[in-house]
Amino acid sequence: MRSAVIIGVIIAIAAGIYFYTAIQSQDSEIVSPPKAPLAQTNGHSITPQGETVSVKPSGTEMSLPELFKRVENSVVQVTVRSDSPVINRGGLGSGFVYDYDGDIVTNNHVVESAGKIDVTFLDGTVYRATLVGTDPYADLAVIHVDVPKDKLVPLPLGDSSKLQVGEQIAAIGNPFGLSGSMTTGIVSQLGRLLPLSESQFSIPDVIQTDAAINPGNSGGPLLNMKGEVVGVNTAIQSSTGEFSGIGFSIPSNTVKRIAPALIKDGFYKHPWLGISGRDVTPEIADALGLKEAKGFLVVDVVADSPAAKYGVKGGDRLVNLDGRQFRLGGDVIVSVDDRDVRKIDDVLVYLERETSVGDEIKLTVVRDGKTMELSLILGERPSPFESP
Repeated sequence: MRSAVIIGVIIAIAAGIYFYTAIQSQDSEIVSPPKAPLAQTNGHSITPQGETVSVKPSGTEMSLPELFKRVENSVVQVTVRSDSPVINRGGLGSGFVYDYDGDIVTNNHVVESAGKIDVTFLDGTVYRATLVGTDPYADLAVIHVDVPKDKLVPLPLGDSSKLQVGEQIAAIGNPFGLSGSMTTGIVSQLGRLLPLSESQFSIPDVIQTDAAINPGNSGGPLLNMKGEVVGVNTAIQSSTGEFSGIGFSIPSNTVKRIAPALIKDGFYKHPWLGISGRDVTPEIADALGLKEAKGFLVVDVVADSPAAKYGVKGGDRLVNLDGRQFRLGGDVIVSVDDRDVRKIDDVLVYLERETSVGDEIKLTVVRDGKTMELSLILGERPSPFESP
């Protein structure tokens, strides 16, 4: 499978044997990205009753029952409906209370096609919500409800950079419309790349977990044992559309960066380089005379992109290596702002975590066997509905 990628802060990836399924439940047509076969529900949720419990960050780890009791009133069900008089389509997702102003964080794919959005709290009360802002590139959205402040119990956001593989976590949401459901597991891995079905980009730095995540969990919180949100559940990897032990969550540190911008401006500007290419393999390293198989080979440079304006070079010749064709001759990125680049993930995670549109960065590249430095100003990533 050709592993060419396009970089903003994110990359595109070809479909493989498995596919990523946006985990939104529905009662009619699919409203999440195409290629996402979703489990069907009848559109009715089962809402348990519960007492109001104020959420306060805990300095110590809690038992699972303590954790659930602490956060259950902060997790909501998000129901969406189309405005179309012809097609009655809708879906169910999850969300959590972000602040005392009535802002709720969920996934973009839960609400992007919505004409009407309703939020159901644990006690069964339903409020009409308005869309505040969306970021399709990070699959995040903020919606707003006007409710009494004593009903709002915001969840604290933890530091997702402190997560460790093997750490216990819990997911709470509304799988198949069963509101207030909790599943547990561990952090299976960190720093994954999550392809976006409707975009040529992917989400970097994603948390992989084996906690059961199913249709309807989209937008719900992934929590550490202190009761802090460390991720927003967004997708599963499956060949059937059902959970198979691999789920993905957008890290809380990404939410910390993006949610305030969505509330203030309605959108978030992602930095963009405008190059495509592939990780350096041993075959490519041998062909280029590199000592190690590391770095990112630039294959194409998007016209009028920051990379084009500041002189990044793309490939200019086709070479057959072990029966496969590669376009060589482009720059090999070996570091960004003096941070080593072994593969594209290193570039993407650094740009996502540390940079903004308008920032100047330094790329160290190998060009025709010589090492050189390029300085460039990051641009704003084009709309996902535009071709860069």
